[in-house]
Amino acid sequence: MRFVVQRVKNASVSVGGETAGKVGKGFLVLIGVSDSDTEQTADKMVRKMTGLRIFEDENGKTNLSLADVGGGLLLVSQFTLYADCKKGYRPSFTAAGSPDKAEALYEYVVRECKKSVPEVQTGIFGAEMEVSLINDGPFTIILDSDKL
Repeated sequence: MRFVVQRVKNASVSVGGETAGKVGKGFLVLIGVSDSDTEQTADKMVRKMTGLRIFEDENGKTNLSLADVGGGLLLVSQFTLYADCKKGYRPSFTAAGSPDKAEALYEYVVRECKKSVPEVQTGIFGAEMEVSLINDGPFTIILDSDKL
């Protein structure tokens, strides 16, 4: 499982010109699922992501977590995080999870995040989405379950 976590001042996702989800201060998280991922993998990723201390404290040090600053989450599925560009110029997506498995794990991540984060917004799984954000920093972290 892969998460691209972006610290944002605000972010939104729209589908067909309609806003599907938006947050103010918090994280925009792009989520990719592989076929080998499980709910246990998702639990580990959610714990790591929600615990990240990447917001500045009163001394300008990145010591504060999402909970410490009352931040929100905007979770967006993105199978292209598993693009393989080793051969040629056209990416292969064979490492991405099947749509059914990916959707089930994405929805599981959303449910788990809602247990500890008061504001959780989402995109629409499988839809063509437009994502807008003001990246704060910019501060972007890539979490890969194979490297945690």
